[in-house]
Amino acid sequence: MSIRPWRDITRRKSRQIHVGSVPVGGDAPITVQTMTNTLTSDAKATIEQIRRIEEAGADIVRVSCPDEDSTKALKEIVRATNIPIVADIHFHYKRAIEAAEAGASCLRINPGNIGSAARVREVVQAAKDHGLSMRIGVNAGSLERDLLEKYGEPCPEAMVESALDHARILQDHDFHEFKISVKASDVFLTVAAYQQLAEAIDCPLHLGVTEAGGLMTGTIKSSIGLGSMLWAGIGDTIRVSLSADPVEEVKVGFDILKSLNLRHRGVTIISCPSCARQGFDVIGTVKLLEERLAHIPTPMTLSVIGCVVNGPGEAEQTDIGFTGGGAGSGMVYLAGVTDHKIRNEEIVDHLVGLVEEKAKEIEAARAAEEAAKEPRVLAGD
Repeated sequence: MSIRPWRDITRRKSRQIHVGSVPVGGDAPITVQTMTNTLTSDAKATIEQIRRIEEAGADIVRVSCPDEDSTKALKEIVRATNIPIVADIHFHYKRAIEAAEAGASCLRINPGNIGSAARVREVVQAAKDHGLSMRIGVNAGSLERDLLEKYGEPCPEAMVESALDHARILQDHDFHEFKISVKASDVFLTVAAYQQLAEAIDCPLHLGVTEAGGLMTGTIKSSIGLGSMLWAGIGDTIRVSLSADPVEEVKVGFDILKSLNLRHRGVTIISCPSCARQGFDVIGTVKLLEERLAHIPTPMTLSVIGCVVNGPGEAEQTDIGFTGGGAGSGMVYLAGVTDHKIRNEEIVDHLVGLVEEKAKEIEAARAAEEAAKEPRVLAGD
């Protein structure tokens, strides 16, 4: 479906960098990332988790490298996975150099916190030699002491000053492949800091509300914070920080982007909250559909409405729709047009089959379109 003018979001113009093969910033799609919570030194467990993260559709994954055992394991982890890996180094410059040599695509590091100018030069040179980018990560809970003394407390001005100070160190070393984050657990502080930073520098911005909480509360806080910034055109890559499985972070990240028409992945289910008019168990049906359709990355829309009050209208706007009726059956809509009836006990299996078939059609058409763009080699060339 076409995007209406009142749905348009004008993104802030930023320069583009790369995290491995993934472009971040410029006109690139807004990327979704997460972070492993296994011990990085346990390569087997970390690889297994990253593979699940890849299946969920994440573009980038971050792993913590607090010690030498972690950077030793990183080489095996990089070799066994496909997604670009950001190595979170904390304060130890040797870990940054080891991670670069192990095959990381990006370093999460604040150059002003790793010691002498000589150490900064070594890290920057390692990044240049191995083609890495960096993320400057400022957190309200770990601001430099001099900034806390200057401003009295964590505030947007202190966070932005910290970020720009670290950025200046990299720029002075002729290194410009970096993005910045300025995160806080407070939504207001986070948004205000990003707003100021967006006006002060043209590098890509990594969005996140840090320590947002558990699955429910963290999703709400992140949706409000990230959603308001993305709506304003701020942000080039996002991470939803949840005390939950990293796969859930990826799902929520994509749902935030889908809700703003910024990026689409998988099936968007439009469903009613249900009421006494429902002709079938809407809540149970939607729960099963979400589980059964989680494997489909192809963007499409599916409406599941309990009765005919809003059902036909929603179905007209979706790829596939189902509206509950009477006598134990309901109507299936295809491309917004009434097509056939099915009995309530067939709803889940039938809709899953229709969605899977539609996904195959969309992917086949996409493949054919891409093939048509490829230059043809004529006989004798």
